[in-house]
Amino acid sequence: MPHPTPRERLSLYLRLIRFDRPIGSFLLLWPTWWGLWLASDGNPSFDNLVIFTAGVFLMRSAGCIANDLADRDFDRHVARTRDRPLTSGAVSVKEAVILALLLALASFALVLQTNTLTVWMSVGGLALAAVYPFMKRFTHLPQFGLGFAFSWGIPMAFTAEQGALPPALWLLFTAAVLWSVVYDTFYAMVDREDDIRIGIRSTAILFDEADRKISGALQVLVLLLLVLTGRQFGLGLFYYVGLSVGAALFAWQQWQIRDRDRSKCFSAFLNNNLFGLAIFAGIAFDYAP
Repeated sequence: MPHPTPRERLSLYLRLIRFDRPIGSFLLLWPTWWGLWLASDGNPSFDNLVIFTAGVFLMRSAGCIANDLADRDFDRHVARTRDRPLTSGAVSVKEAVILALLLALASFALVLQTNTLTVWMSVGGLALAAVYPFMKRFTHLPQFGLGFAFSWGIPMAFTAEQGALPPALWLLFTAAVLWSVVYDTFYAMVDREDDIRIGIRSTAILFDEADRKISGALQVLVLLLLVLTGRQFGLGLFYYVGLSVGAALFAWQQWQIRDRDRSKCFSAFLNNNLFGLAIFAGIAFDYAP
C-alpha cells in the first residue's frame, strides 16, 4: 500500500481531531464563554478571549485523540466509529500520541500567559481530560466525567479574569456539568445497543427506560441553576429571554427523543449547540451597553 501524501496525511489528522465535526468544540466553548463574560462583567480582556477560545479548540482536539486511543479496541465493533483513522490503522498510535502531546503543550503555552492560579487550575483540567476516556470501563457515569472536563473552563475563566474563585461561579459550573450529562446521554442513546453488546457503560444504559424522565428532570435542574446564576450576577431581561429560548430548546429535545430513534437522539444532541448559544447571547446582550 503506498504511503499517504502530505495532503492525505493532513486530512487524516484533521479527521482524527474531528475538525469536520466541530460540535464538540462548540459545546466546550459556550460554557467557557459564559464564564468569561460573567467573570469580566461582559468585557473580557482580548488576551483572555484569544487564549481561552484557542485553548478550547486545542484541548478538544487533544481530547478527541485521547478518547480514540483509549477506545480504539472498542471502536472497531461500532458501525459509527470503526472507520476512525486510529481505529482503522490509517494513523499509528505513535503518530496519535505525538499529535495529542503537541496540542496539549500548545494549550499549556497559552495558559502560561495568564496567572499562576489559572496555570494550576489548568493542571486539574488536564487530569479531568485524561481520566474521562477510561471512565466508561468502570462506571455508568462517564457523562459526569465529561461534564467536569467540559465545564472546567468556567472556574479557569474566573481565575484568569479576577484571580479568584467567587462562590457564585459554582452555580454556573454545576449547571454546565448537568447540561453536559444531558446532551451526552442523548449521544449515548445513539450507541446504546452497541455499547451493551461490547461492554461499554453509560448513563443511557443506567437510566434505561427512565432515560427521558431523568434527562428531563436534569434539564429542569439546569434551568433552575441558571436562574439562580442570573440572580447572583444581577442579570436582567435579555438573559432571561435567552434562558426562555433555552427552555424551549430543551422541550424540543425531549420531543425528539420520545421514540428513542437513533437519528433523532443525535439531532437532540446536536441541538444543544443552540442552547449554549442562547444562554451566551442572553449574557452578552445583557452586558452590552
